[in-house]
Amino acid sequence: MEEIKIFYKVEVEHFLNNLIYILYKDDYFSYMENAIEYKDKIIDFIDQNIQSFPHKSTPLPLFHLGANYIFYKSNPRTTWYIFFEKEENQYLITYISNNHTEISNFFK
Repeated sequence: MEEIKIFYKVEVEHFLNNLIYILYKDDYFSYMENAIEYKDKIIDFIDQNIQSFPHKSTPLPLFHLGANYIFYKSNPRTTWYIFFEKEENQYLITYISNNHTEISNFFK
């Protein structure tokens, strides 16, 4: 199995780092360490599953976010949508959102 390479757009990196602060500030987590762990689980899921998890083509109205997507169910209430571009064994994570946004309307 060839080695895969995963890259993140700068905007996605900023989003993930800001997510830690938002989760802590809005009392989703009592401790900053738990918010960091939550973010790390999203990244771990991507690293471990981007190649093997069945991906889907992005709905046309969201195609500007990335040609493909996978989803990660972090808990019973939250599903994360990870958009990406793929070329051979290289993946570029282009956008991340969850089912608590308007984007989720395209996946129902």
